[in-house]
Amino acid sequence: MKIAIMTKTLLTSICLLALFAPSQASAQLIPQPWVSVGGKDGDITYAVGARALDFGVEVGTGPDGATGVDVLKFISLPVISPYVGVGLYSEDKGVAVSGGVQVGATNNVFVGAGYNSIPGLTQLAQCDRSI
Repeated sequence: MKIAIMTKTLLTSICLLALFAPSQASAQLIPQPWVSVGGKDGDITYAVGARALDFGVEVGTGPDGATGVDVLKFISLPVISPYVGVGLYSEDKGVAVSGGVQVGATNNVFVGAGYNSIPGLTQLAQCDRSI
């Protein structure tokens, strides 16, 4: 009986430790900037953004001269970082939702693609994280 209780306690402890253990500290103190170009309904859209501590902000243009700001949340995985976001745009465009993925090509370059409900499909690139 004691062995069964000790085994259950040990397994529970390991599971709780794995669940609540602190993740690796992010040493990224300098934001990762990027630029993106996209399009929707024949209009070209542009944006600039920055990412730090798994959050990002992107300022961009949409169709018909709309401008807006998106707040993004990244999920850091070893090579790939999917993200979701929400933003607010002018010219009565309203609230936008977005999602996409960034892929680390090398230590100094990443590329990605995403979709925003107002600016449309975007491709982004960033280089030299030491900027």
